[in-house]
Amino acid sequence: MKTHLVKVFSLTAILFLLTNSFVFGQTQEVKDAELQIKSIINRSGSYFNEGLLALQDKRRPEAGEKFDKSVEEFLYSKVNVQTNQKLSNCYNELVETIYRIEFPTNQKLPEIKKLSDTCGWNISKDTSDSIAKLVLTIPTETNTANNALIASAQNNDSSAIPTQGFDTQKFEPSPLDELAKLELTPEEEQIENNPVAQQQLQYAVVAVANKSLGFSFQVHPMIQQFVNYYQGRGRSTMSTGLYRSGMFMRMARRIFREEGIPENVAWLGQVESAWKPSALSWASASGLWQFIPGTGARFGLRRTAYIDERNGFEGATRASAKYLKFLANRYNGNWELAMAAYNSGEGNVDRAIRRAGVANFWVAYPYLPKETRNYVPNILATILIANNPNQYGFGHVRPAPQLMYDQIRIPASTNLGLIAQASDTTVEYLRYLNPELRTNMTPPEPYIVRVPPGKANEVVAVFRKFSPSNRNTAGINKTAAGETWENISNRTGVSVADLMAANGNAPVPPRGKIIVPINNGVKNIAYTRPTTAVPTLTSTVKVVKALAGDTVSMVAERHGASAAEVAKFNGLLTTSKLSPGREIKIPSN
Repeated sequence: MKTHLVKVFSLTAILFLLTNSFVFGQTQEVKDAELQIKSIINRSGSYFNEGLLALQDKRRPEAGEKFDKSVEEFLYSKVNVQTNQKLSNCYNELVETIYRIEFPTNQKLPEIKKLSDTCGWNISKDTSDSIAKLVLTIPTETNTANNALIASAQNNDSSAIPTQGFDTQKFEPSPLDELAKLELTPEEEQIENNPVAQQQLQYAVVAVANKSLGFSFQVHPMIQQFVNYYQGRGRSTMSTGLYRSGMFMRMARRIFREEGIPENVAWLGQVESAWKPSALSWASASGLWQFIPGTGARFGLRRTAYIDERNGFEGATRASAKYLKFLANRYNGNWELAMAAYNSGEGNVDRAIRRAGVANFWVAYPYLPKETRNYVPNILATILIANNPNQYGFGHVRPAPQLMYDQIRIPASTNLGLIAQASDTTVEYLRYLNPELRTNMTPPEPYIVRVPPGKANEVVAVFRKFSPSNRNTAGINKTAAGETWENISNRTGVSVADLMAANGNAPVPPRGKIIVPINNGVKNIAYTRPTTAVPTLTSTVKVVKALAGDTVSMVAERHGASAAEVAKFNGLLTTSKLSPGREIKIPSN
């Protein structure tokens, strides 16, 4: 009996020790997991707070970068976000809040206090309310000293457009602003004692008389005075305009011809914008053809949180031609008056005609705004020079090559980063080709996007592989000759099964493009930044910049890391050549 009791107690002791050992190990594992989750949320909160501060200081691009990093703390973690309720709730609320900050509406404001409570961050209600008001602030671009000129635009533009996006459009000053202040010098005004100017003036008379310019106008000495200006201190302005005209003039001529407008009238674009789609004037006129918001809307140019079609190419050019046709009909085919009205509005020209008593630009000239008095002879001088550059001393200027691109229909709300990967270019170049886009995301509707020439079929082929659910939660990766799904899995950290499923179970295309899904359990949501494929990562990451001539192996060696791990981490090969300044992530344990 004694021996039996000793055995029983010994067995009980062993079971007790084993149980406590298991519980202790399990408790430590749970604690470690909780610490990791807390660390992810805290780091994300720190970046989010920095983003709020940048937003309050009106540093929107920097705010966008901080908000990106806030989201990336989840995406770059090795934790499956959707398997932990706290992490999932915080992540989903963060994504929704950033989306509402970036694209605010009166119906749905960002709920920063709710995010703070969900994630356990310390963000006050005052901060939450101030940000909600801030994101709906409408930037004022009009000059109160010039209300008369743009009153019609303000009346026609009743829908206010709040500040949208973090990577917003970039603008350049319009040449019209300088034109409004231009004063001709006595030397530029001199024609009678200038034999060259008299000869050129006579050439203009002949050109108009024989109708070689495609339309008629009255040859006034002031036109020659602007020719004198361009042959002197305005020479660089004219040279630059003639050069840049090569990029757009063929398109403009075609569209003006289709709309029944004399092709040479398209040179108006040189005076309006110097052929810069990003030109913006003091009067909020924008684009190649300098539409103010109200007039642009009259002729079908949309202006929303996502696009401003005044800055586009074909659509804005056609709207310009239609507006000029409307004005020419209004003034019985008088192109000087039509051009004057294009600049200052029909109301100003109608009043000037009434005061002059005759529908003649040169008679109505004293009653027009100063900018318009300069504007019309400036265009006519530009047309004369452009049609005979040798005659005026500009024969050496060779127009730039026509801006070439393909156009394709892209699904709604697609990030430009994904299109850039598919077309082997950069987001910056896509923004250059699509200046009407106000952010790095296409509108929430299928939209025509310009991509580099010869890339349309490639982009279409890649996008056919995407399903609506994974389009903005995956990236595009180039393949090397002879690669297998196993090779690609090793360097991307995505399983062979997931890679094959994302690519329709097709063979690896040699030197082609494949879809690489994100594999950390984050589901598709409305917010779509960042756009690049994110492999499974280790706990910490160091970001470094490549130097000229670097390969992945060289960067890895310089920072004491495994070349294979760095290549896998960044979705590259160890021999991949890197452009100077490219950011490379270095994993560390």
